[in-house]
Amino acid sequence: MNGYTHLDPFDTGTLAVGTLHHLHYEQYGKPDGKPVIFLHGGPGGKTSKGNTSYFNPAIYRVVLMDQRGCGKSTPAIELRENTTPDLVSDIEAIRQHLEIAKWHLLFGGSWGSTLALLYAQAYPDKVGAMVLRGVFTTRAAEVSWLNGGVGAANVFPEAWETFVNFLPGSQRHAPVAAYYKLLTGEDQALRIAAAREWNRWDLSVGSLIPDEEGFAALEDEEWSLAHALMEAHYAVHHFWLEEGQILKSENMAKIQHIPGTIVHGRYDMVAPAQTAWDLHKLWVKSELFWVPDGGHSAKDPLTRMRVLDACNEFASLDL
Repeated sequence: MNGYTHLDPFDTGTLAVGTLHHLHYEQYGKPDGKPVIFLHGGPGGKTSKGNTSYFNPAIYRVVLMDQRGCGKSTPAIELRENTTPDLVSDIEAIRQHLEIAKWHLLFGGSWGSTLALLYAQAYPDKVGAMVLRGVFTTRAAEVSWLNGGVGAANVFPEAWETFVNFLPGSQRHAPVAAYYKLLTGEDQALRIAAAREWNRWDLSVGSLIPDEEGFAALEDEEWSLAHALMEAHYAVHHFWLEEGQILKSENMAKIQHIPGTIVHGRYDMVAPAQTAWDLHKLWVKSELFWVPDGGHSAKDPLTRMRVLDACNEFASLDL
């Protein structure tokens, strides 16, 4: 099954949060259905109508939201008042604004899984279930796996060398900080060039089978800068979280009553498989499905099938 087809949104709007930001949101499916929020990846990603395909429109009320500075939310690429706690509070603000008593389901892939877990730990009585794909919890070891030269770089050495060789030799030992300096500099041409190389690395390891269509996005200067800058902004600030915060026993204790499904590619080069295993062991009501030939991409066929199955299963439950 390829997924569900939705009609146009039955509601589109914006919500002011903080002193600067206006969040763009859209609602699809059944207006009085079981509410699910799709939390996009990144940081620096965005939502699209295609994200609704996991959810049966006869059952689910689907909420899409572009995070601060992303997609159709304004102002674009705004770094002020843009932190992880801000994004978590935005999910709650959207719930209240849309007068949703409780989320039937939180759906998050990659960075979206981070936000889903953090939100559930902050508002455990507002979450019925979770479906998480390509789990990422921001630990230093996970960040190093992707951008520290100790994990993905050993599988994609040629792409890693292209990534770090863009930087001056003296800065290659700390590529996140070095790229962030370039991405926030005043030289616009250099910012765009740095963004392209940051995203080229991301795209190189994001799928086990190269996604040539994905690389075409590098020519989109607006997307390229937004995606790279936001990712670097969060990473260089350690995501505004304590080391290992999500997996600490006192925080995991808050969500033990919530059922969840974890779907993770065995050969995920962006988010190491160890994280999914660690989360599963600490989360009593979770099920973990390994995708034996999968990477990080949501497009991997078995990944997509497992996620669809999970969303269908939770659709049939009263939570």
